[in-house]
Amino acid sequence: MKLGIVGLPNVGKSTLFNAITNAGAESANYPFCTIEPNVGVVAVPDERLKVLTDMYHAVKTTPAVVEFVDIAGLVRGASKGEGLGNKFLSHIREVDAIVHVVRCFEGTDVIHVEGSVDPVRDMETINLELIFSDLEMVERRLDKDKKLLKGDKKYESEIVLLERVKAALESGLPARSVERTPEDDAVLATVALLSEKPVIYAANLSEEDFKAGYEKNPHFTRLRAQAEKEGAGVLPICAKIEEELSSMDEEEKDLFLADLGLEQSGLDRLIRESYALLGLISYLTAGEPEVRAWTITRGTKAPQAAGKIHTDFERGFIRAEVVAYDDLVRCGSLAAAREKGLLRSEGKEYVMQDGDVVLFRFNV
Repeated sequence: MKLGIVGLPNVGKSTLFNAITNAGAESANYPFCTIEPNVGVVAVPDERLKVLTDMYHAVKTTPAVVEFVDIAGLVRGASKGEGLGNKFLSHIREVDAIVHVVRCFEGTDVIHVEGSVDPVRDMETINLELIFSDLEMVERRLDKDKKLLKGDKKYESEIVLLERVKAALESGLPARSVERTPEDDAVLATVALLSEKPVIYAANLSEEDFKAGYEKNPHFTRLRAQAEKEGAGVLPICAKIEEELSSMDEEEKDLFLADLGLEQSGLDRLIRESYALLGLISYLTAGEPEVRAWTITRGTKAPQAAGKIHTDFERGFIRAEVVAYDDLVRCGSLAAAREKGLLRSEGKEYVMQDGDVVLFRFNV
């Protein structure tokens, strides 16, 4: 999973990136201090891995990972090449989802590129630049399809779909707001629209406002109301607190979070929200050599899940020996789970579930 962290300059984007990845991206009080996208790879928190590692006395534990990409700050006019517009837009095309950091804190020590704090205006600034860029892409594709239509009627349905997408974009709505069929999804996937990508808005609050309760922050409530209209999620977060957490050991972190009345850090909440947004789950493999988590899309069948490990596993798939994580832990061992009939043999049509502990049988 690759998440692109975007936002206007000086909204706390790189501070947040540094905190959650410890990658050391430059952070300064001026626009465009992030020019090339910094990349950080973060382990997906999963307590199940430790339990299985202890159970199997595994030599190695490998979590699933999320790749965060810190993308250069965007300004109004990016779709026309303003600021670092073209680079910004090309980097967004490469990510699975967008984490849009929006400033919800006041303060004169950090200059806002627009001169004032207005989260709804800021989110619309970036959204419109993505929409303008998409509009150009859709118009170009429509021109091409209309020429091809003269010789091939199969382009009629594609043109109808693209005209609907164009109408939405011209109304200031993202491409993801357009109702469509799975066939439509396949067509739009070939157009690579930016506003098609799922979005989480990260509302960056001051430490004081976060501790006092983000519900009391008027900037946050306005941002959330606007995001709800888009069908997007909002994650309240404090980049400064995440920065403090990044330098603590696990015990200190737990105490610090408990003082804030939180069970998870902003990073853990962001990853959880991102998994839900993209419809992702994890299945687990376990043995003495290694315990590992594998990320798949919800609804993936067993052979395709096996293919995540190696293409040979999918090509020569015979069956999957599966036990639910909770059943395995309750039984205390795989042998005990087998005795109780909880270890199942599943075929090619089995749809994988989150937390399945699986051994694939294959032959090539």
